[in-house]
Amino acid sequence: MTTATPTPGRYAIDVPHSEITFTTKHMFGLGTVRGSFRLRGGTVCLTEPLTGSRVDAVADAASFDTGNKNRDRQVLSKALLDTASHPDIAFTSTGAELDEAGAWALPGLLTAHGVRAPVTFTVARAEVDGAEIAVEATATVDRYAHGVTKLKGMAGRHLRLTATVRARRTDGSPA
Repeated sequence: MTTATPTPGRYAIDVPHSEITFTTKHMFGLGTVRGSFRLRGGTVCLTEPLTGSRVDAVADAASFDTGNKNRDRQVLSKALLDTASHPDIAFTSTGAELDEAGAWALPGLLTAHGVRAPVTFTVARAEVDGAEIAVEATATVDRYAHGVTKLKGMAGRHLRLTATVRARRTDGSPA
């Protein structure tokens, strides 16, 4: 892949080649937990100028996986994510902007546990290869902002999300 300015238009997220990973702390900050969520789908609509661009993505909340079945079962339960009632985690950007360091930021709203709260993803890497784009972006999510407040101290308050997304152009017209 080469780094270049992508062509404006609509791109569909390539779910099998995309992922959301996270790290957080547990046991009063003494341990690090790593895990992932699976994406269900989404779109990237690029405009000219890029500041009008939009990203919509949905992850499967029940796909939460840290490799520890007991922990995962507790996180998926009513005590925390309550995935039976809230099966989706969705992000919708409200635009795109260059920050002071020259990096692209995607401010938007993240809906988790049925609660929408603001979050900003910072683009760490973006590449273009013909009709495909690849983007890696990171954000810090405060679970308390989504009403997920149980197990304070035992489960980390903040999650560092990394979205690694590949998307393929689906139309020939501007978004």
